[in-house]
Amino acid sequence: MKALAARRHHRAAPVVLMLLALLLTGGIYAVLAPSPASADTASTANDVEEGERLFQANCATCHGPNAEGTAEVPSLVGVGAAAVDFQVSTGRMPMQMNGPQAAEKPRQMDEEQTAQLAAYVASLGAGPAVPTDAQIDPELGDSANGSLLFRTNCAMCHNAIGAGGALSEGKWAPPLFDVEERNLYQAMLTGPQSMPVFNDQTLEPDEKRDIIAFLVEQREGSAGGLTLGSLGPVSEGLWAWVVGLGLMIGAAVWIGAKSS
Repeated sequence: MKALAARRHHRAAPVVLMLLALLLTGGIYAVLAPSPASADTASTANDVEEGERLFQANCATCHGPNAEGTAEVPSLVGVGAAAVDFQVSTGRMPMQMNGPQAAEKPRQMDEEQTAQLAAYVASLGAGPAVPTDAQIDPELGDSANGSLLFRTNCAMCHNAIGAGGALSEGKWAPPLFDVEERNLYQAMLTGPQSMPVFNDQTLEPDEKRDIIAFLVEQREGSAGGLTLGSLGPVSEGLWAWVVGLGLMIGAAVWIGAKSS
């Protein structure tokens, strides 16, 4: 007992006890703690696997079994998750029929299936990722700067406030009033249909968010009178010439008839 008591009061005893306690704590944590990295890896692998199954069932007929594309259909290797999320979440893909442009329609895949398909296509080659919530938050954007950027880069097709318009060969620039913020960002990033690609070298992420802030403002409507479809000076000029000038001619004829 005296020998045990002497060891217990030895100068090194506290250090030894602390090391043992640390080893015990570390061992328990290693056994019981979750492994987020492994869980994420497994989840990603499952998403890719399910996405491949969805691709083969819904997309491979046109894009090829390996997404390599054909002479008429583009390859999906390297388009990234953002392009897939845009096309599928807006119902443009899978297409129901060939045409000059894929039209927006009710989506055929839910959010989970869309994410799985995007994960599979993203695994085929590096490409733009789905934007984060902060990147598409209009509250963080500068709508005044977005107005300038939109009129410089987008208004020639989409109209000065995003009302849309006709293009050549049966194509069209869709109205942007009801487009989700995420899809607005992805359209700029990936350039769907006839739209050019505005990558981060052309429009920085903050500038894309500024444009989104401007377009969201347009949803509040005009503070003036009739918008005439918000189609700009052409429709306003047509209204002035046809209706305004017609009323003036009618009034002149009526005055002339009364005087005679």
